[in-house]
Amino acid sequence: QVQLAESGGGLVQAGGSLRLSCAASGRTFSVSRYAMGWFSQATGKEREFVASISWSGGSIYYADSAKGRFTISRDNAKNTVYLQMNSLKPEDTAVYYCAAARGWGPPGSYAYDYWGQGTQVTVSS
Repeated sequence: QVQLAESGGGLVQAGGSLRLSCAASGRTFSVSRYAMGWFSQATGKEREFVASISWSGGSIYYADSAKGRFTISRDNAKNTVYLQMNSLKPEDTAVYYCAAARGWGPPGSYAYDYWGQGTQVTVSS
């Protein structure tokens, strides 16, 4: 059974930073064989793509809202993916989910196979 566990969320003032982590576990699961993504879902809204990273980390996509402020990275040896979030804005307030996918390509071109439970990020003005 595969588990993705997000952590690092919390309450931060506008302009601040947070670093989210997504730790993967499972008897035979290796994050190095999966593309990984981060998504956000604000209250009353649909889940949105934030960023994704290929198996090796050599290819990355960002949502326009994340470009220049967020950085996705991965440490396959630790089975962990990160999302560094800088210059946070109140509109970034949401639950952030990580996900793992066997596919790869531009956002929306493939489905994710596993999802975490999410971590709350709240940005105060």
